[in-house]
Amino acid sequence: MPAERPSHLAHQPGTVEADGESQRDGEGRRDGESQRDDEGRRDGEAVRSGLLIDWGGVLTTSLFASFQDYCLKVQLDPRILRERFADDPACRELLIALEKGELAEATFERELASLLGVQANGFVDGLFAGVELDMAMVDAVRRARAADVRTALVSNSWGVHRYPHELFAELFDGIVISGEERMRKPSRRMYELGAERAGVPASSCVYVDDLPFNLSPAARLGMATIHHTSADTTIPQLERLLGAVLR
Repeated sequence: MPAERPSHLAHQPGTVEADGESQRDGEGRRDGESQRDDEGRRDGEAVRSGLLIDWGGVLTTSLFASFQDYCLKVQLDPRILRERFADDPACRELLIALEKGELAEATFERELASLLGVQANGFVDGLFAGVELDMAMVDAVRRARAADVRTALVSNSWGVHRYPHELFAELFDGIVISGEERMRKPSRRMYELGAERAGVPASSCVYVDDLPFNLSPAARLGMATIHHTSADTTIPQLERLLGAVLR
């Protein structure tokens, strides 16, 4: 979901010698640089048995594109919406309260519209008007589950009614939605609950999100992480990590 200032992901460098070069082994690899097998997994990396996945922007088309289109429609510079969520404490507090289920959507919409100087009625629906299911990603989750991968949704919500709940039983073994849990990503507990409800250890999971700063807590729990930018790049990574054909 939108509007948070990204943080840098943790990164483990190789051993640095005095000349500034990382040490290499006899095969030309730097220390700490793992070899990958034919499936693209690192040395000794087991196939993962759990898939935790975000909703908006991962199993749907881009939220940012939809938000931008609607902002232009109502003659609001899209940069203003992004900047206010990132830098304006009042906007940030509204968003956090909404995602944690502490604020009704109607109240959020009214107060946000007032801060932005736009018409409130229908503003949130308008922002989401261009969002559709990404069927390639939805089908990939469906196929993963059919291949005995345990799955869970881990999502920050703008009200729980926007999800197609009729698909949940087909796609997921567990559901973690921020507005129902009264907490939000990047809270560590959101990812722990995802693994628990999927029924697999966190270290056996892959986590997929379109926002890089939501990946760090999952990685610290031992999950493999994928920064989603498109189905074309995410699905091949999932196939390698899960050992399943998803297309």
